[in-house]
Formats: sequence, C-alpha cells, structure tokens
Amino acid sequence: MNYKSGDYDVIVIGAGHAGCEAALASARLGWSTLLLTINLDSVAMMPCNPSIGGTGKGHLVREIDALGGEMGKNIDATMIQCRMLNTAKGPAVHSLRAQADKKAYQFRMKEVIENQENLVLRQQEATEIMVEKGKITAVVVQTGATYGCRACIISTGTYLKGRVFIGDVQYDSGPNGLFPAMALSDSLTKEGIALQRFKTGTPARVDGKTLDYSKMEIQEGDERIVPFSFETEAIDIEQVPCYLTYTNAETHGIINANLERSPLVTGDVVGIGPRYCPSIETKVMRFADKERHQIFMEPEGLHTREVYVQGMSSCLPEDVQIALYRTVPGMEGVEFMRSAYAIEYDCIHPTRLKGSLESKDIDGLFFAGQINGTSGYEEAGAQGLMAGINASQYLKEEEPVVLDRSEAYIGVLIDDIINEDAQEPYRMMTSRAEYRLLLRQDNADLRLTPIGKRIGLISDERYACFEEKKKAVEDEKERLKTVIVKPSAENNLLLKEMGTSPLSSGISIADLMKRPEITYERTAAFDPERPVLARSVWEQVEVQLKYDGYIRKQIEQVEKFKRLESLKLPQGIVYDRISGLRNEAKEKLEAIRPASLGQASRISGVSPADISVLHVYLEQERRRKV
Repeated sequence: MNYKSGDYDVIVIGAGHAGCEAALASARLGWSTLLLTINLDSVAMMPCNPSIGGTGKGHLVREIDALGGEMGKNIDATMIQCRMLNTAKGPAVHSLRAQADKKAYQFRMKEVIENQENLVLRQQEATEIMVEKGKITAVVVQTGATYGCRACIISTGTYLKGRVFIGDVQYDSGPNGLFPAMALSDSLTKEGIALQRFKTGTPARVDGKTLDYSKMEIQEGDERIVPFSFETEAIDIEQVPCYLTYTNAETHGIINANLERSPLVTGDVVGIGPRYCPSIETKVMRFADKERHQIFMEPEGLHTREVYVQGMSSCLPEDVQIALYRTVPGMEGVEFMRSAYAIEYDCIHPTRLKGSLESKDIDGLFFAGQINGTSGYEEAGAQGLMAGINASQYLKEEEPVVLDRSEAYIGVLIDDIINEDAQEPYRMMTSRAEYRLLLRQDNADLRLTPIGKRIGLISDERYACFEEKKKAVEDEKERLKTVIVKPSAENNLLLKEMGTSPLSSGISIADLMKRPEITYERTAAFDPERPVLARSVWEQVEVQLKYDGYIRKQIEQVEKFKRLESLKLPQGIVYDRISGLRNEAKEKLEAIRPASLGQASRISGVSPADISVLHVYLEQERRRKV
C-alpha cells in the first residue's frame, strides 16, 4: 500500500554521472531536490573504464565545469594519471583524459552530494511515476512511499530491466552485480513512453599481481598535468603508469573457434551495442584482416590490485575469456577478479525529447544519460547538468537553456540525439562538431562561463577571476600587435635557428606567431618587456592569434547556421498539408516536430529539397500575415 512520504520540487531517479550532475544543479539553483539511487554504493560509480575524458569527451567535461558542474573538479581531486591526447594535431582535437581512482571518485562525489544544501540522497528503487493531466506529479518507490514532485529527471543508466550475458549464462542484473530496476520500465510504457533495447559491455578486471608488465609497453602520464576544472590551479601527484600490449593470431583463433558460444552470435542479445566501443569478438569478426588489437592495462585505484583490461570487452563464456586473455603477452598467468560481460537495458527514443531534455509528452519530466541512448560517463554528466538546469527553468516558468551546435559540444550532443532516432549507443567524437575549431576544450570557459553565471551556477568570485583572465587575453593580443620585430641580423639568425624564414621588413609578433614554427614562448626573444602572464592566459593568446584566419572563417559559417536556426517552425504546423514535401520527410517532421528550420535540416530523412520547400512555406506564411 502506497503512502505519502514528502514533497520535493525536483526528484532525480538514478545517481550515476547524469543523476549526480542533475541533482547538484537543481539543488544549487535553490530547489528542494531528492536523489534516489538503487544502492548508495552506486553513487557516481564507474561500472566500466576507470577514466574520465578522452577524444571529444574531454571537451564535454571542460564544458560541464565552465557551466558550474562538478565532474571536472571530481576527477581533478581523484586522478592517478593524466594525459593530453592528440597533441600532434591541432588544438581543436586536443583532449584531456585522466585515469581515476574509482573508489575515490565515488566517495568524493557522494560526499559533495551529502553536503549540498537543498539535496537529499536516499537509497530507494523508483518503481512508478505518477502523471496527472499530462504533468509529472510524484514518484513511487519499492517500499510504497510516494514522493510528490513538480519536476522529475530520469537518469537510470543501464539499470532498467538490466540483463547480463556471459556466454550462455544470463541473469537479471544491473552493472557490477547490483540489482536491476525491473518495475520502472512498465510504468514508463504505461504512460506512453516507447522503449528500446540497447547493449553495452565491459572487459574483465584482473589481478595486477598476476600480470608481467615487463612484456608490455609502459604508458606514463604527462610531465605537466593540465586540470579539467578551470578552478583547479595545479595538480601535483605521483602518477601511476598504464601498460600497452596486443592480441595476436592465437587470441583471434580462440575467439573464432568459440563464436558460436557468444550470445552476440546466437541471437540471445537483441540489444544494439556501441559501434565505437565493440567487444573483442566483434573487432575480430569485423576486422578479420587485422593481425592484432591494442590492449591497455589500466589500474582501478591506489588501494586495489584490480586492473581494467581496456580493449577486451566480451560476453564469451568465462572459460573462453580466460583462455584468450592468457594468449596476450604479459597476461600468460592472469587471474580474473571479475569476468567480462555484456548488459542489455531499456532506454527511450530521444527524438521524443525537446532540446531542453524535457519530454514532449509529459510536462516536467526530463531524461538524461544512457536512458537517452548515449554511452559514456561524460555524455551522461553533460545531459544531467542540462536537465538539472532546465528543470529549474521549467519551475521558474522561464525559457529553457538550449546550447546550439556553435556554442558547445554539449549542444552538438543533445541536438544529435533528439534529431536522430538512435540506432546504436551514441558516443561523442570531435568529428561530430562542425565548428570544432571554435569549440576547443581550452576555451570552454570563454564560451560558457557567462551562461553559467546567468543561470546561477557560477559564483561572483569565480566570475571575477574569469573576467580578469578574459581581459588579460585581450590585452596581450592587442599588445602583441604593436610589438614590431625588425629584420636585423640578430633577429634573422634567431629565426633561422627556429627553423623559419628570415625577415625582409618589420612584422608584429602577433603576425609572426601565425608561422607554424613560432610559439608564444619563442617570441620572448624578440619581446624583452613582456609581462608575466599565467600559462592559461598566454596559451589562449597563442591559439587565438595563430589560428585567427581559420577562426574567422568558422565564425562566418556559424552566422549562416544561426540564420537557419532563427527561422522558427510553428509547433502547430501540419506537415502533411505542405505540398512538395516527400512522404518520408513528412513522417519524420511530424514525429520530431523541430523547433527551427535549422533543426529540421539535421533530421535524417529530411533532404535539402525538403528544407527549400519549408523555407518557401515559411515565407508564404509570413507574407500572408502581413
């Protein structure tokens, strides 16, 4: 029998990376918030890889931090190794990645949540949502308690009807052996929310003392650690190394000989898995011509011997897993601590969400994280933050905060999932961002901190520091335009030593820095009166000056993009009555109900010709109303 157990402004279901950011944002914005988790030990749990960041993902973490989220601070405080990826390429694709102490990451985030004003953390399984007149009103938990709410954020990760597969062994389970959430799916379906099945997987955790690291290549962290959070001044830790090894023909032979025992092949797994993070058996089948695949040994923390075997995700039977792991150099005597497995779970069709992550069908109901068909801690955290922000905007009856594709990777992420009916778990990559030269991780604060301040998640003190940095960058750029390097014999000799051509006439340092060989640090030789600046300031100066021409071109592209975004599509539009639209376009437009012509142009199945028809329609409607 259900009983009333209290009222909250916002209830967040699930305390993974999405739920933590959502609950913290809601509470920090002044709303009484209840965070429900199936197990208190699962708060901010890392059920897969023990890391934060990576290509494209590091951008998301920096953006979360710039808006006032917690993930960047949490990994800065708990990392055991950090590397900047893609440094051989341009700054647009530089991405931070840090190895985390898994338990320390969980404990710190849980502590932050427990000490957050307006936020209550409770171990309860949500079993039902209550909806009245198209609005969310309450959440029921397994004990029968009913909690009233004005807004609700569902961030259940991989728990909804979770089912684990290890060969022919199958059982209901959440990640890491925790209980699944078996009831909430039925409640969502009852309220008209369509669900689909996705799959993800994880490799074995092995005992580090049974590994022979002498047969592997050591992977050290960077000498200088770059923090994720713009508020972290410096990180000085003794970094723990990772190790690299490879599969071989023997490994692949064992996999091929046992494919008929894999639930991926037998058809037992019906959920769709991530294309960009496939199991080792999928890689061997898909890339049959490859002689080997990279395998990374990633320590799970400072106080455990567990090692995460990155690259060997599998759902083959346990005996096959052990056999194939032992063919890898350095793993000949390996002992498992946890077996690899695949997990299937329910998720929604995110095309039924608005850009705010609010349901189009139920007012006040928001979704964030893997339930939206995404993968990864960082993608989840970004959605959680935006859902928490927009739940607040909803309660204030104010316009939602929707970042567009030219403002943030978060904007790209959300725009992609609400416009494309996910056929597989979505993973953020730098290639998904059309304006990635503008959306660098180094300038996330310059792009988004003003938005975070306007929302209310950035303190006055932090904003004052931000403005000081911004002014220092602009002042130094302007100063460098006035410092002229003359074509003297001494200067030309220095330029020759730097590997660049000599001068025939004077040039400003700002223009000199556009040469590939010339960095800000190198120009100190021509600039004796240079002020002492923070590294974060002069690095930003260097990027902005060196890539000035490319940045200007991308800004022009953004202006064209904005023009399409500004052409709003009336929500009452009847697409079936617009002549000239193809039937597929009519179906997609009717299902997704895009807010603008720009959004319509990014819907799969809507062609440029369809966009032209819509453009003409909007112009005709405008003239008719004049």
